[in-house]
Amino acid sequence: MEGVPGMNTVPNPNHYDKSIVLDVKPLRSLKPVFPNGNQGPPFVGVPPFGPSSSSSTGYSPFFPFGAQPPAQDTPDLNQTQYTPPPPSFVPPLQSYRTPTTASNGPSSSTGAKRGRPKGSGNAKKKDKTVPKEPSLEVQVVKRFSGVFDSGISAAEREDGNGDLVSSVLMRFDAVRRRLSQVEYAKAATSKAAGSLMSNGVRTNMKKRVGTVPGIEVGDIFFSRIEMCLVGLHMQTMAGIDYITSKAAGADEEPLATSIVSAGRYDGEAQDPESLIYSGQGGNADKNKQASDQKLERGNLALERSLRKGNGVRVIRGEEDPASKTGKIYIYDGLYSISESWVEKGKSGCNTFKYKLVRQPGQPPAFGYWKAVHKWKEGLTPRTGLILPDLTSGVESKPVSLVNDVDDEKGPSYFTYISTLKHSEAFRITQQHTTGCSCRGSCAPGDLNCSCIRQNGGDLPYLYGVMLVSRRPMVYECGPTCPCHASCKNKVIQTGLKFRMEVFKTGNRGWGLRSWDPIRAGSFICEYAGEVKDRGELRMEQEDDEFVFDTSRVYNSFKWNYEPALVDEDPSDEISEEFSLPSPLLISAKNFGNVARFMNHSCSPNVLWQPVIREGNGEPVVHIAFFAIRHIPPMAELTYDYGVSLASEARDGSVLHGKRHCNCGSVKCRGSFG
Repeated sequence: MEGVPGMNTVPNPNHYDKSIVLDVKPLRSLKPVFPNGNQGPPFVGVPPFGPSSSSSTGYSPFFPFGAQPPAQDTPDLNQTQYTPPPPSFVPPLQSYRTPTTASNGPSSSTGAKRGRPKGSGNAKKKDKTVPKEPSLEVQVVKRFSGVFDSGISAAEREDGNGDLVSSVLMRFDAVRRRLSQVEYAKAATSKAAGSLMSNGVRTNMKKRVGTVPGIEVGDIFFSRIEMCLVGLHMQTMAGIDYITSKAAGADEEPLATSIVSAGRYDGEAQDPESLIYSGQGGNADKNKQASDQKLERGNLALERSLRKGNGVRVIRGEEDPASKTGKIYIYDGLYSISESWVEKGKSGCNTFKYKLVRQPGQPPAFGYWKAVHKWKEGLTPRTGLILPDLTSGVESKPVSLVNDVDDEKGPSYFTYISTLKHSEAFRITQQHTTGCSCRGSCAPGDLNCSCIRQNGGDLPYLYGVMLVSRRPMVYECGPTCPCHASCKNKVIQTGLKFRMEVFKTGNRGWGLRSWDPIRAGSFICEYAGEVKDRGELRMEQEDDEFVFDTSRVYNSFKWNYEPALVDEDPSDEISEEFSLPSPLLISAKNFGNVARFMNHSCSPNVLWQPVIREGNGEPVVHIAFFAIRHIPPMAELTYDYGVSLASEARDGSVLHGKRHCNCGSVKCRGSFG
């Protein structure tokens, strides 16, 4: 049995026979099917959060994906005293099928359509007599390594900070992107969450009233589980989170810590400074019979917080403009509950209502969303607008020019272009290429496609807009490739994906920001300009503040997924070190695009990635920018300019000299360039 752990044959880490492994019954039955007698050790099913309980169903309820923490023997992930032990052996993700039957348990509310992973079409159907059970889509894989070291101490899991929160969210989204890239697109979020939680990759597990360390007002999240991983809101389904008397260490009554307002209930206002929130419970049951809400659990916690006057974290839910069904959650800061009452809902039953008012002195968050919506719809004018589109139609989306700081009317003159401009004498020294031979769209795993082969057998992008991992070089399809224009391996050549704004900053000249939310990994723009050589720049003897230089030294950081979290051999980890055939210099002083306005930061939210695509029959290196993490609307876009090599720095020239850094980051190194 090639590729199955424990067999006598030498396993091939790049392949195994799914038709054999996938014929194993689900973990929830706790009746594993062994390969063949004594050929190998048995498959041991271990729940990701510790030992299973002795309940009648034979499985451990899955919290926090369920509505409420289980009692007695099952540990509560949100309690500080529990640290999940690492499983001694857990079967690989591909070893079990997701049940196709409906689920009665708490995790059935995830909303994902259940089905078998790809490649299991010949597997035997499940016996219909098997009882319906909650889906447990988080089997953690330990084929290639022993105990996983999360790098997060027990104390850091309880109380986090900005770096930890950022790290946990980046690690989660890196795993989610990789799982989406391979074969778990529909369940990637829950599988990634299970992998991180069971391996201790989370922080701020200690429930608390008030602010959460490391989370800023205005931060955005693309799933509830992200908020759970960093302690903003511990409930993945319930809209009200609270602490009990034991956790509060005070009165023997619950206190509300946070609420999620999805905006779908009657009376929930869209005022950015106040909110009318509906209580929980009373929904129609299986017989479509609604009932009065009861003053218990979350409703009681909100009532007690009204009397006590503690601040409640409010998270606003908005539709994701890039997804038909997705949500984006905006942390809108602390609110105070000012009053509560009971009124009849549409069903005729009593519903609790709570009015919350935003505490003063907090930066705008949800307010930005409402303002941007009005600008887009033309309901209100953008204050300080100079030009509605400085690209003059070159880009498919307009780029506004705004100054609400002083009287300056715009940046220095330049010609807007959307890609690289080469001099007539410029010749590319690389090997000639003719592109792939695909018809339609390039497909991952198709080794007949030369572009796929160069990218290691995978599409480097997810959904045609999102970089999965940094790599030495990304290869895109070019003009001579017969694949159609919507091929998912054509990303940087399709232009801007977000509505941008060039704006005047307080102390860093002109900057760039987006009116739209940007998800981690999303393509932002390429660095357009004139390709130069060093001799040419020195001959001009002019200060050029718009030079992108790949030979500079950049701060290193980890952005890619960790192979151990997705059951991949660590030896196959993709390098994040770039491999360019020669240094590249691009000047955007006279010709450029929006990238010329991105300022430097020692804590950037944008990264750059070299991308090769064909131009005039030859491969051309382009510089593409992608989001490091989720970026809320109206947040300035920045990247690391890097530092010139010490051996080249001389005479204070702009090309080689250093400039004072005004990024304001706590990690600011004082200079760059």
